[in-house]
Amino acid sequence: MAHWLQSPIAPAVTSVKSWINNLCQDLEPWQIVLYTCGSTVVILTLRDFLFHDDETLRKRTVKEFFRLMKKIPYVRRKIDQELSGVRKKIIHDMNKAVAGNLYIQRLPTEGMSESELMDNLQKYKKLANNDWEKGQISGTVYSGEEKLTQVMAKAYGMFAWTNPLHPDVFPDVRKMEAEVVRMCCTMFNGDSETSGSVTSGGTESIMLACLAYRNIARERGIKIPEMIVPHTVHAAFDKAAEFFHMKITHIPVDEETRRVDVNAMRRAINRKTCMLVASAPAFPHGIIDPVEEVAALGVKYNIPVHVDSCLGGFLVPFMDKAGYPLAPFDFRVPGVTSISADTHKYGYAPKGSSVILYRNRDLHRHQFFVQPDWAGGIYASPTIAGSRAGAIIAACWATLMYFGEKGYVDSTRSIISTTRYIEDGLRKLDGIFIFGKPDVSVIGIGSKDFSIFRLFEVLVSKGWILNALQFPASMHLCVTIPMTKKGVADHFLQDMKDSITEIMKDPKSDCEGAGVIYGMAQSVPDRSLVKEIASCFLESCLTTRNLPVTNGEPVANGVTPNTK
Repeated sequence: MAHWLQSPIAPAVTSVKSWINNLCQDLEPWQIVLYTCGSTVVILTLRDFLFHDDETLRKRTVKEFFRLMKKIPYVRRKIDQELSGVRKKIIHDMNKAVAGNLYIQRLPTEGMSESELMDNLQKYKKLANNDWEKGQISGTVYSGEEKLTQVMAKAYGMFAWTNPLHPDVFPDVRKMEAEVVRMCCTMFNGDSETSGSVTSGGTESIMLACLAYRNIARERGIKIPEMIVPHTVHAAFDKAAEFFHMKITHIPVDEETRRVDVNAMRRAINRKTCMLVASAPAFPHGIIDPVEEVAALGVKYNIPVHVDSCLGGFLVPFMDKAGYPLAPFDFRVPGVTSISADTHKYGYAPKGSSVILYRNRDLHRHQFFVQPDWAGGIYASPTIAGSRAGAIIAACWATLMYFGEKGYVDSTRSIISTTRYIEDGLRKLDGIFIFGKPDVSVIGIGSKDFSIFRLFEVLVSKGWILNALQFPASMHLCVTIPMTKKGVADHFLQDMKDSITEIMKDPKSDCEGAGVIYGMAQSVPDRSLVKEIASCFLESCLTTRNLPVTNGEPVANGVTPNTK
């Protein structure tokens, strides 16, 4: 100790001690304690703000600025007034399709007979927009074939009461789930070690992959792991980051190709990186990221690589045999450790089914939840849900068996050829452009001459429903089996041509309707306001306000609903 005091830094230490003593000499003990505690709180708060692992400093600064601005009474009042108007409009628009129909708010006194129930279900069915049958809705309904519908309905009915949470009680569903996973593993060129689970949809498949890699990173001592993803990746990765306390870093894509910038991804890798992501294809513009290059980074830095093929998962495995070869994107590529694919999209299975696949069982095991100390017994589930609908798994299994490889190759050939035909026709139209070179079934459309949302609106008026996109402003068409029917593609191209001709008469005119919302949403710097508007939409989906219905009793307008 004496030696340390005689070291060259001793004078500096003495000077600091003297400075602190002089600073405190006129202070009472309680003041020293109070100032010390206060300074500590300030320093820790500043540290947390500057070095928070979840978000970047810039993003946190912007959010904090707008949070403080909204505390100003005048600003808050104006925001509340605007949101109130938006909320009323959203609720009104949501109820247009059910205008004149009362909402049931209580159980009927007595249950309906089967005939009454079927009559009411038919009335509900007539409320829906069934333009998808004519091939005029992007994505959403991927098949709709009547015979397949009957097959799925029969399979569902046979296993309506089954639950995979109890495999000892329902070995039939357990076997079907295992076979669905194994068939998908084979599709993506997995081996005997490849493993996975059936999930409720693409979002759950993606979230489970993120959860598995987060858990692996936690075992390595990383408190807040980071995933590195393309800017165009599905929003389910952002959802996973929020749910599982992870950091997400979005990497820009090339403006021309719309593929992720692999060099930028490489520069973003750090010791907390727990996974890299590539899309095959990405939802916005249908572009497949350079999977082999991203996977090479994974091999080099020993980081898991997830390929999100939720959208095209039952197209891309069959494109080679359909005559549209692709670069390797699956388990043939060293470094690819997991793949998500939706059976309920181009697999044509019922909604609520998807698969998450891993290169080996050890990776798969990290998504499991096990509670060995529950009073109700040892609780273990392989996915986010506990009880699951075994009937969905049975209907999914039946669909895969119904189609077979040849059926999927044929449907892939039909969809890709139709997509290429529409793409060629769109490229001949002035006023619009196509994003990159679409690889699969999605065509991204933009314009430098007018607001693309005006085109969106005009097409809606003609019965077409496309997907509106942002950053950049665009829209896309997702080709499905109904769109491959004779004449549908030509009908779409003609309506596109006529719509553009109409818009170009006054290309600078403002949007109306839905186009205003999409355009406004992109320009609002405070993204929390956009979230509030989106929340209003979600709330409106469950609204029964202004349409009071009682249990067989007359309502205010004198109408008595039939609830028996």
